[in-house]
Amino acid sequence: MPKRHPLDVVIIGAGVVGAACAYYAARSGLSVAVVDRGPVAGGTTGAGEGNLLVSDKEAGPELDLALLSAGLWRELSALLPPEVEYEAKGGLVVAPDETTLKALRTFAEGQRAAGVDAVEASPGDLRELEPHLAPGHAGGFHYPQDAQVQPAQAAARLLAASGAQLHLGEEVTGILTEPRGAGGPGVVRGVRTRRGELLAPAVVNAAGTWGGRVAELAGVSLPVLPRRGFVLVTEPLPRVVRHKVYAADYIADVASGSAALQSSAVVEGTPAGPVLIGATRERVGFDRSLSLEALRRLAVQAAALFPVLEDVRVLRTYHGFRPYLPDHLPAIGPDPRAPGLLHACGHEGAGIGLAPATGLLIAAALTGAEPPLPPDAFRPDRFGPDADPEPAR
Repeated sequence: MPKRHPLDVVIIGAGVVGAACAYYAARSGLSVAVVDRGPVAGGTTGAGEGNLLVSDKEAGPELDLALLSAGLWRELSALLPPEVEYEAKGGLVVAPDETTLKALRTFAEGQRAAGVDAVEASPGDLRELEPHLAPGHAGGFHYPQDAQVQPAQAAARLLAASGAQLHLGEEVTGILTEPRGAGGPGVVRGVRTRRGELLAPAVVNAAGTWGGRVAELAGVSLPVLPRRGFVLVTEPLPRVVRHKVYAADYIADVASGSAALQSSAVVEGTPAGPVLIGATRERVGFDRSLSLEALRRLAVQAAALFPVLEDVRVLRTYHGFRPYLPDHLPAIGPDPRAPGLLHACGHEGAGIGLAPATGLLIAAALTGAEPPLPPDAFRPDRFGPDADPEPAR
């Protein structure tokens, strides 16, 4: 089997997280290869809406990661081509009643203490921010830091800017290791694909929903599970939705560990005209079948938020799988169980937004630099042997 020349790091996964890892690793002076069994953005990234959100995250490690990433995306938007479609549109969370609005106030207080710009909006403010929003809401919160990108383009442009070697359509079939005296998984020395071996002292697992399978190749466990979600895409429209707008129950859905179908209206316009409507969540393994119930719920909830959408045509739907970890935090950084293996996966629906900060953390770990924020909450070995609630299918 042919061996290709040594590299500093091999990254498994050509989605936006893998692309960001490649970009920041290359900027740190490392030679990088990216391997993916499919095309660029062929997995979760290609099925995403491109959300860069701080609004849906409570104070804590994930919000810190999101705020760091928000600043990095602003920097990247000035460096990457316009096809990335970075849009600092802001987010708007709406509350149907006073009880929900009170809960949002408490949520926003914690966010503000962490550095989030959360501005309470009265019913009159809601009408000014979103003229087509249904009347009757008690109020809400405006989040100017929320933004959006075109996710597939973001991944492609980051990879191009990284200068990394790309090995697309090349599935990783093994992690190369050599024994170590202490026993257990060996020291990582590269990857094996159906076309040969790529040698490197470090391998980054950025395989998204397949992150658990890649971890197994190195002899370690990471309980990544797929969480399916659907999106509706309307016909092109004038800009009837100005922000990313969602009902307050979306925040609870994001934090939930339920396997059942959950849906809450998330509506946003795009520069090209179509309106994107999400979001559903359910754990059904890798079942790709169409769920009419999920699509029906999305349509009804979106029309309740924006009655102007009631008679608009839906041109297509798409769906994908979010890489879910039981505590809703990604796994980022070195895995002490397998020296030379690093993880950058398990971001669930926030991978596009969290990608730059993830890449920066991985680059710091690879080079021994000071991390941009404390990484302990994202340790890949934090899960016990019983953490996986169900087998990946």
